[in-house]
Amino acid sequence: MTGQQIRTLRERLGFTQVQLAQLLGVHPLTVSRWERDELAPSPHQAALLASFQKARTNQSDVGETVTGLLLTAGVIMALYVLLQAALKED
Repeated sequence: MTGQQIRTLRERLGFTQVQLAQLLGVHPLTVSRWERDELAPSPHQAALLASFQKARTNQSDVGETVTGLLLTAGVIMALYVLLQAALKED
């Protein structure tokens, strides 16, 4: 996944770099470096990003839901909702 693809995904989900970093367990500067193609996500992080993309495709408002959960319920619940949307059958 290229830096531009990561940025586009993040923006489509409505996440800040800080929020995406929270979900992936990295520092916000790491997300910035990914988006500038200075660093690449690990295979595990890339797989999670691909799942986030699929979740966005399966449920267009998932970003809003996850953003709210990050503020109230925390990262674990937000990840659960994202991955549940990614696994949703069409």
